Order: sequence, then C-alpha cells, then structure tokens
Amino acid sequence: MLRRLSPRLSAALCAALLLLCGCASVPPGRDYPRTVSVALADPQVTAFGARFGALAQAHSGASAFHILNVGVDGLLTRVQMIDAAQKTLDLQYFIFRGDTTGRLILDALSRAASRGVAIRLLVDDGDTVGGDEQVLALGSHSLVEVRVFNPFRYRGHNPLLRALEFAGNSTRLDYRMHNKLLVVDNTLALVGGRNIGNEYFQVDPQAQSADDDVFVAGPIVHTLSMTFDQYWNSDLAVPAAALASLTDAAAQRHRPARAQVDGIDYSARIASGEPFASLLDGKLALVWAQAQVLCDSPDKKSADAGQSGHVMVRDVLQAARQVSSEFLMINPYIVPTHGESAMLDELRDRNVQVGIITNSLQSTRDLLAFAGYTRSRQDMLRHGINLYEVRAKLGSTRGSGQTPRVSRLGTYDLHGKLLVFDRQRLFIGSMNFDERSRHLNTEIGLIIDSPELAAQTATRFSAMAQLDNAYQPALLVDPHSGHERLQWSTRENGAVVVYHEEPAPNGWRRFMVRLLALLPVRREL
Repeated sequence: MLRRLSPRLSAALCAALLLLCGCASVPPGRDYPRTVSVALADPQVTAFGARFGALAQAHSGASAFHILNVGVDGLLTRVQMIDAAQKTLDLQYFIFRGDTTGRLILDALSRAASRGVAIRLLVDDGDTVGGDEQVLALGSHSLVEVRVFNPFRYRGHNPLLRALEFAGNSTRLDYRMHNKLLVVDNTLALVGGRNIGNEYFQVDPQAQSADDDVFVAGPIVHTLSMTFDQYWNSDLAVPAAALASLTDAAAQRHRPARAQVDGIDYSARIASGEPFASLLDGKLALVWAQAQVLCDSPDKKSADAGQSGHVMVRDVLQAARQVSSEFLMINPYIVPTHGESAMLDELRDRNVQVGIITNSLQSTRDLLAFAGYTRSRQDMLRHGINLYEVRAKLGSTRGSGQTPRVSRLGTYDLHGKLLVFDRQRLFIGSMNFDERSRHLNTEIGLIIDSPELAAQTATRFSAMAQLDNAYQPALLVDPHSGHERLQWSTRENGAVVVYHEEPAPNGWRRFMVRLLALLPVRREL
C-alpha cells in the first residue's frame, strides 16, 4: 500500500473532479523585493576552480564525470562537497525533506554559511510535508537566500486545504520544478534524479528509491550554473521571506541531525571523506568527455504552447532518433507521449533493439503513473520492445544501488532516469518518460558523449533485467480466437516462474490500477 497519496495522484484527482474551478493566478510574494544574482564569476580563484580548470585544458576543454549509482554515496558526496565549498553553493531541488538525511545536508549548509560561503537554495513547493519548514528557515542566516518555486498560498500541511487551493488555482499550481542540481564554486556539480530525503539515498528500510547522480567537474558546470541562474531570477522563484509561515517559531527551530539511521552512523561515514576524496585523488576514475546540458526554460509552460522558451524533451527525442542499433532506457514512469511513442515506433521500424526497465505493480510507489503505463504496455510489446519490470525484492543487488542488508526487506522501487544511445552516449537527469515531464514539470539533464559511461550503464541495465530481479512481460495471442493476453516471467529460488495474472502485493492494488486507468487525466501522468 502507498504510505500517502502521491503528488501526481492528488493533482490528478483534483484536476478530474474540479476541472471547471481552475483559474490562473500569480504566486504569493511575487512582488516581494528581490535581487538578481548570478553564479560565481571567477571560479578559478577557488582551489577546485584552479585545479579542474588546468585539468580541463589538458583534456582539450572536456569535463570530468563519474556516476554515483549507490544511494548512500549520493548522500555522502553531497555533504562532503558542501563541506569543501570555498565561495558559493547553489542548490535546486523538487523535494527537500526535513528528515534525517535532509538535516545532515542542512547542517552542512549551515556550517558552510558560518565560514563565509554564499548559498542560494531553490526548492519546489509541490510536495512539501510537515518538517520541511526547516529548509526554508535556513534563510535566516545572512549568507543564505532561499527561494520557493511557484509556492502555494496556504503554508500548512492539511491535505484537504491544500487540495482546495489547488482546485481553485490548478492552472498555476500544477506547474512544478522537477530539477535536481547542486553546484559548488561554479566548478563541481551533481545532477541527476535524486531528491533530498531518506528514501532517495536508500537509507530508509521502509522505502528504497533507487536513483543516480553524475558528479561533474570542469567547464560544463558553468552551463549548469547558467540554468540555475535562469530559474533563480525567474518570476516564479519567490523569496522564502515573503511566505508568512517563516515567522513561526516552530519553523525557525533547527533540529540537529540524528547521527544514525537503522543502526548506521552516517556522521562518521561523512567524516571519513569518502567517496568524495577518492573522486578528487583518482581512486575513483573520472571520465573526461564532451557533454551537452539539456534544460527546460522556467517558462516551459509557455514554450510548450509555442511561445519563446525551451523544451528539453525535443533534444532527447532528436538524440534517440539518431540511434542505429540499440536504445536502452531506465525510467520509473513510462507513459509515452504521442511524440515519444512515434520515436519508439520509428526505432523498431529500423530494427533498432529497444529495451526498457521500469517499475512493476509490485514495486511502484505511484499507482496512477503505473495505470498510465498499462495503457501503453501492450502496444510497446506488439512493436517488439523488450520490457522489464523490477521487483520490490531483488534476487541480486548488482546494479541496484542498494545493499543486501536492505534488499531482503523487499522495499525496492526504481526512481532513476537513464538513456543509452548505441552504447556511445548517455543521458542522465530528472526527466521521466511521461506526459507530466513533457508538459507540467521542468527538467534538467546531460547527454554525455562517453562510450565508457554508456557501457557501464548498459552493464547495469543487463544486471537489473535478469529474471532474478525483474518480471518480463510477454504478449501471447490465442491462435484460435486471436485474443491477446499478458504473462510475466521471473526467477524464484533458482527456477523460472510464469505468472498469468499481474504480480502484485494484493488484489486491491490490481483493482486500483484498473480503476485509475479509467480516469481522463493522461496529461497528469
């Protein structure tokens, strides 16, 4: 069962039930005084800027990359990068929880501000919950500025009141910033699909949302910083000081981070300096390559309607259409738009091998998105696309980003977003393969021209697609009636098992997916 309604499901239900109530409005605090600011202009004065500037010149202007697929490494590297910053820190996140890992990062940001580092923190407001106020309260420090993208007027966490505001302002509030980016001294960066929260770093035994970051160093970080500046200075980025709840004493109190989660002392692991130290000294290999930054405009909603601006999915589709032999995708939500379906059909018409790993009904945490996937699944199978649906309990942790210790609990779900083009190029970022990422969320990502990184990701794809880890759906046709039916193959206790009913924790979950698939809310998926 879901622990709570997902933001996607909450928005879709409001949109379906209260469609006629939607009206445009402007964000609260939009007229609040703010200053225009940009990324550090002279990063070469910092230790990282000088070091990686020289290394980039030695590599013909390329940048350095290393993929972090282990969840806890994403946490440790973030905190260690923040602790190493000298001049500036820019952070941009869809979700920034005030839980244990969120507070560890907030503690690091507070330490950085205390030693003179200027911090800009931009967070979305679409999925805030009780406790996240600590993130906004960080703005009380003189060197920290916090802005909230497209905020709600109601600052509490009563789901009914929040839903009512959404119903009256759905045109505005359904538009969310889904980007994930951390930049240190305009020289080092992390970009990918991870939000800030226990589940995204795979330290919560109850929820293991497997994802990926790519560590980036070198000149392409300047382009990533430019995308941050665009969002930071947009009309939708409202200073947190303009939101009344920040005056509440509860929001201003900072709770020190608890050092342990599930018996593991993460403060001690952060203090070890690893894995960040190994990224700097070469023990963890950095791959030098050329890359392209893809990013939606903050005004993507207007650009999607044909006005000025940029929609990054067009660049992703263009890259995919250039594939000649193989296209691999890892993504939690597969609800292809018309253009994406046309791209997949075009690839199969040219006999390109297409493989997709996504969540199963057993592992998904978003039933509405899975319902949308079921409406496209059979058509993809008819076109010869190889689909793999990851299990909640993996037979092997290789390539999964989590440890055997937590894998045995069966709480795995996929959250990463990766594409491999002919094992020559790699996309990594925040973009899901669905209607919401196309129309209603802003996204960011990189296409890296690196056969080495592409091959690494293809190897992980193969590991996760094994029957020990995934269900492989197949479409069977009755030779007499011509009727189609699905079956799912997997391996359990060393033997191949075939299911003729969709694997699920219970019948209720199957029923809910069938019901949700009937809702006329595909654009929300």
